[in-house]
Amino acid sequence: MTARPMTVNRFLNQRPVAVVLYVAVVGLICWSSYTGAQQMGYNWQWYQVPKYLFTFTDDGFQWGEIMVGLVATIWLSVTSFVLATVLGLLVALLRLSGLVMGTVVSVGFLEIIRNIPLLVLLYLFYYVLGPVFGLDRWTASVLTLGVFHAALVSEIFRAGINAVAKGQWEAADSIGMSRAQAYRWIVLPQSVRFMLPPLTGEMVALIKSSAIVSVIAVAELTTVGRNIISDTFMSFEIWFTVAAVYLVITVILSIGVSRLEKRYAVNQ
Repeated sequence: MTARPMTVNRFLNQRPVAVVLYVAVVGLICWSSYTGAQQMGYNWQWYQVPKYLFTFTDDGFQWGEIMVGLVATIWLSVTSFVLATVLGLLVALLRLSGLVMGTVVSVGFLEIIRNIPLLVLLYLFYYVLGPVFGLDRWTASVLTLGVFHAALVSEIFRAGINAVAKGQWEAADSIGMSRAQAYRWIVLPQSVRFMLPPLTGEMVALIKSSAIVSVIAVAELTTVGRNIISDTFMSFEIWFTVAAVYLVITVILSIGVSRLEKRYAVNQ
């Protein structure tokens, strides 16, 4: 009966500190940027930023270039995360299968992918495998992000599955369940609460790392921002806006998953 009040009190005590620290860091960054821009004699043009978010024309409401880039970033991130989740689960199950070949394949995949920088992996998929298999920029980007994060997601799945008590496996065996049925009905549902927080972090990391595909000119948020800057020279305004858009998306994602964590939490 005392576990819940202690958790609430700890949350209430820590949250104001986190908010103050966050505001202080953001304020320091903004102040440093403003001071540097003033020393450079930078001409601020914030009044031009809204038209890159949305405009009203004779045809009605129109999304701006930044919002179009945001949609592309979300679609790229979601597609890549689905691929990473499927591939990561497969790798985790192979490693937990107890088969020698499965362990060798999964460990080999993890060690190779985790030790290749993301940018190098992107170049391999686009410039090396792309001409061979006919991969366009978008497909190469999805494969790069999906494969790279699959290695990290697989470890999250493995840790979450191992966190389920062994007695659950024994209970499944006692009622005649196969290993596949035990995974489907007993182990994976219980492991969700262990996997949600790190999977959220991985999804946030994927959204941020998706910006790297701008080096091969994929029309996502960062690429759109760079194109606007090359046309207008509004470096500070556009990069601040792009950073704010990324921040809003990741915060919304974190809030949504926090609600899921409460849904799957175990009552004490």
